[in-house]
Amino acid sequence: MTRRVFPNWLLRAVQALVLAVIVWLLWRAVDWRAALGLLQSADPRWLVAAALALTVQTVLSALRWRLTAARLGIVIPVPEALREYYLSQVVNQSLPGGVVGDASRAVRARAQAGLIASGQAVVFERLAGQMGLLAVLAFGLVLALFVPTGMTWPLWLIVPVALGAATLVIVVLGLWMQAPAPTGLGQSIQSFRHAVLAREVLPQQMSLSFCTALCNIAAFGFCGMALGVAVPPLAAISLVPLILIAMVLPLSISGWGLREGAATVLFPLVGASMSEGLAVSVAFGLVFLSTVVPGLLLTWMRPNAPVFGRR
Repeated sequence: MTRRVFPNWLLRAVQALVLAVIVWLLWRAVDWRAALGLLQSADPRWLVAAALALTVQTVLSALRWRLTAARLGIVIPVPEALREYYLSQVVNQSLPGGVVGDASRAVRARAQAGLIASGQAVVFERLAGQMGLLAVLAFGLVLALFVPTGMTWPLWLIVPVALGAATLVIVVLGLWMQAPAPTGLGQSIQSFRHAVLAREVLPQQMSLSFCTALCNIAAFGFCGMALGVAVPPLAAISLVPLILIAMVLPLSISGWGLREGAATVLFPLVGASMSEGLAVSVAFGLVFLSTVVPGLLLTWMRPNAPVFGRR
């Protein structure tokens, strides 16, 4: 048995340290009283709109997982897909890293095709979602070259975003064109192509991923409207994906701290203050927490629900 290079306690310590450093930097750079004042004056109607947008995003994500799993031989009824996705969100919102809930979802779906296939379904679904977010970001970057979007792109931001977008295009084209290989990696790539990039399923995957990305962007914009911080829609297409991508790093609990740090740095690019960026990001996080309540209710109503899909 091989020993892990980094024990769990060390990873958790690094996550706690990163979060502490981010909070300290925000404390030094941001007017917390102004941010708190904005949160206290939030318009609940816009917050409800944000919650609805995030609920639609969860439903679409569950359908994307169901579609991806079906391509790998795992049939998941729609009610079970929604239930499992909500339960995974509850766990992801509660534990560091933001992936434990997804791992649990893979384990519970393993009965029909095995753990490898169920794990691939979860990973591929998350990758499809990130690809959709990056595609929207790339569209926003190209759009900014031809249309005034209300966002000032500094050179230090243009270069890494352009490189990231180019890398995404190269990777997708490489996965599309690569010949099947007998190795484990080659088989995984072939499975990804079949589940996500195949001609008969790609339009559905693209539609679901774009719509989930737009729901997240809309929710962020609604939170801004709730606090009186208007973000131009064309700017939000670029700004919000950059903020949400920061949450992918497994260095905090559900992206808290990383998302706020990114919003604080990036909101001045659309003429807002750092305090406004922090307040909008916190509002988004709190609204998202409220949308996992159905998962808590499902856990309470069915605490001993069996693993689905067992034949």
